[in-house]
Amino acid sequence: MAAPLQIDNDTLLRRRDLAQALTDKGYPTAAATLATKATRGGGPPYRMWGRIPLYRWGDALAWAERRLTEPRSSSSEADIRPATAEPQGPSPL
Repeated sequence: MAAPLQIDNDTLLRRRDLAQALTDKGYPTAAATLATKATRGGGPPYRMWGRIPLYRWGDALAWAERRLTEPRSSSSEADIRPATAEPQGPSPL
């Protein structure tokens, strides 16, 4: 049995290791999802070492945390949007 990785914010991880570390932290993520997001955008930042993408743990964890919503009491709360101010009076032409 391999010893668990000691990860700090500056640790560089390969895609499969990052997916496992995020999943272990409670953010279920597949390596294939990270690969797709690397080509289409929207994923955590990464650097290339030759042909190998490397992800900084602190950046990837911050990316995962930003994807969380605010706490909710029910699923219908996702449909509630804050009211916006309506323009008052006639609109200027």
